[in-house]
Amino acid sequence: MTSPERSTPPQKQNAERSYRSPAALAGGVLLLALALWLGGDALLRGSAHTKLTALFALVLLVPLVVAFTLRPVVRAGEERLVVRNPFRTITLPWGAVENLRASYSAEVFSSGGKYQMWAVPVSLRQRKKANRRAERGAKASARGGFGLGGSDAGPAPRATADQTMDELRDIREQRGGSESAQGEPVVRWAYEIIAPCVVGAVGLAVLLAV
Repeated sequence: MTSPERSTPPQKQNAERSYRSPAALAGGVLLLALALWLGGDALLRGSAHTKLTALFALVLLVPLVVAFTLRPVVRAGEERLVVRNPFRTITLPWGAVENLRASYSAEVFSSGGKYQMWAVPVSLRQRKKANRRAERGAKASARGGFGLGGSDAGPAPRATADQTMDELRDIREQRGGSESAQGEPVVRWAYEIIAPCVVGAVGLAVLLAV
């Protein structure tokens, strides 16, 4: 599940929108707290070997937790779509975005290839639930009912990932032809995440080998 956050004043029509997974954020905070609690205890009370092991484990695990829970975000601005995944950041001018799709995962297509959007998780259970409600609403409407999902119930419910894809497609249609939204995709690796992970993994491997 994702939640849109506006990072610019609401009166601006094409304000940047940010999409994150609240469940991932909450899980990441809990995992970090647990890792720091256990690792801190080992660093304070353990033997020299235990302290080194805990240190390298934290150097490995903390960036991984951040990468997969706190780091992912999708930002949709006036000129570009920025997709920040665990180990890469993909910057796509709207003119370079060819398609957006949410099947088993949320994906964006461009001339440079296909990129997943980790910050927009697809819940098949939520999608099936929304489809069942829509079907019940259609049947009630056909019978002239006015209950849940009836003719006065408003638009049919959509899964959160599908709603997000609809919003991003609308922005692409509005901004894709703009001169300022042209260009090629740019991919940047998150070395600030990768480097400590490598250091932690190598340190643990050396400690286990001796």
